[in-house]
Amino acid sequence: MAGLCVAALGVVYGDIGTSPLYALRECFTGQHQTPVTEANVLGVLSLIFWTLILVVTLKYTVYVLRMDNRGEGGILALMSLLKRGRGRAVDRRSLTVMLGLFGAALLYGDGMITPAISVLSAVEGLEMATPVFAPYVVPITAAILLVLFLVQRRGTAGIGAVFGPVMALWFVAIGVLGLAAMLREPSVLAAVNPVHAVRFFAALGLHGYLVLGAVLLVATGCEALYADLGHFGRRPIQVDWFLLVGPSLMLNYFGQGALLLREPGAAANPFYHLAPAWGLLPLVALATLATVIASQAVISGTFSLTRQAVQLGYLPRTSVVHTSETTIGQIYTPTANWLLMAASMALVFGFQRSTNLAAAYGVAVTSTMVVTTILAYALVREKYRWALAPALAVTAVFLSADLAFFGANIVKVPSGGWFPLLVAAAMFVVMTTWVEGRRVLARRLSEGRLPIKDFIKDIAGHPPSRVPGTAVFLSRTLGRTPPALLHNLKHNKVLHERVVILTVVTEEQPYVSDADRYELEDLGGGFFAIVLHFGFMGTPDVPRVLQRIKAPGLEFRPLETTYFAGRETILTGRRLGMAAWRKRLFAGMSHNALAATSYFNLPPNRVVELGSQIEI
Repeated sequence: MAGLCVAALGVVYGDIGTSPLYALRECFTGQHQTPVTEANVLGVLSLIFWTLILVVTLKYTVYVLRMDNRGEGGILALMSLLKRGRGRAVDRRSLTVMLGLFGAALLYGDGMITPAISVLSAVEGLEMATPVFAPYVVPITAAILLVLFLVQRRGTAGIGAVFGPVMALWFVAIGVLGLAAMLREPSVLAAVNPVHAVRFFAALGLHGYLVLGAVLLVATGCEALYADLGHFGRRPIQVDWFLLVGPSLMLNYFGQGALLLREPGAAANPFYHLAPAWGLLPLVALATLATVIASQAVISGTFSLTRQAVQLGYLPRTSVVHTSETTIGQIYTPTANWLLMAASMALVFGFQRSTNLAAAYGVAVTSTMVVTTILAYALVREKYRWALAPALAVTAVFLSADLAFFGANIVKVPSGGWFPLLVAAAMFVVMTTWVEGRRVLARRLSEGRLPIKDFIKDIAGHPPSRVPGTAVFLSRTLGRTPPALLHNLKHNKVLHERVVILTVVTEEQPYVSDADRYELEDLGGGFFAIVLHFGFMGTPDVPRVLQRIKAPGLEFRPLETTYFAGRETILTGRRLGMAAWRKRLFAGMSHNALAATSYFNLPPNRVVELGSQIEI
């Protein structure tokens, strides 16, 4: 438990743990800056305190973390859990999928913004040490990000060993700094009373409400907290929050507030003003390291999200590299890495300052929170069988907070909030087009497809020559004859002694046990049908699984097994079913998708690909 708790600090809490660098500052100097008065400081601190209690503690740490899909968390795991639930209508499940996909699309925007704003806010601390660094903040940030993304292909197993201890030091340091400031101004503790938040709204009206857009920054990283559930389990994440992370964040925010009560001029960067002069540069170094760790956690989370989306059929197949021989979660997806790097670098050079990026950050976070709350309501009703009244009551409390934050952030769209929405819209279009395109393609491929049992009967009546060995034909649809099998017989006039019709199915659960890994049916005449089952977090290594299968008359010897796969070239025609532009988009994605032979880890020297053209 102790080891898991330390490790979780570096992965789960990197994002939310570095929010003190910019969150309180944005409330007083951001887009909707507020005068630094005693009433306003206490009001903002009260909002921060109750946001951490209601959103982070109650909603995510206590409520949402209980909604695991066989141990896995995250918005796609939650959506998959709902799809396997007892939904009463197809349209409801379709709405669930659409919401889940949009929430996942928003996380890509978050993954692009987090490295940029986190590292940029840390490096800006150099300006406080000496103005000489001012022109170099952006180049230094870009250099750090460049190195961070370049080392991804080497994996994070070695670096990850120090993530937890460094973040533990970070939380202790910011807690001590905050406590020292609080002891000099203990009156700041009055902000625990929610009356100060109410008075803040009453005094400032609409402007006070819009400040919520900056207050929300204290809760960034909640979705990462949920997504990392499968890596550490619920208990270590909760122990970390209640014993170290939560108290340290509270102490630091209240310490910054105490500083502002004594020195209103420190609002330009209250976090770094907490440090004594001799400790400023060490704090900048520690903050930079902490933000790199936070960025690394978000990048790794994006890799995992991409793998889940590919496995579940929401994105084209892409290369997934395992960077650790012992840890299944250590993966690297080159396509996602380079896209994140390009976007993060563009954000740094485009926005220049972390305060300019704060607007974009809030829109992504609040939108995802709303989606999670809605999906959680559907889950507690359909799977956990909660009564309507308590389900509505709990959801109303959380959704009210989510929508309040969303409304305060959505006005920032013109000043940067457009970016995550644009990314989310693009990813949503890509994912829904891929889902619909695969559905149309499957329908086209099944048209006129001969049932495999009828094919076997025909073969029995007119037997071709049989050659030694085992032929494995990949098939998208159960019970039908794969086109590759028909093409092979037509052109080569022979069949192997053993013919296997293989279908790979990704289940709506993270992992599949060995007992449920495959289904085998002897079709007679040397024909076999095998269905392999993988979870959306598993690695579809087909040869490894096949070699474990032992059945009468069937054995998979590596040097005697040949894999036949069809490779379709998509032609865009005038058939109904998809808009012309979506057909072209689907055709382009299909062309650039990783070949099934590579994705299923088939040995290249034992694979025969047979192409065909399909019009959609």
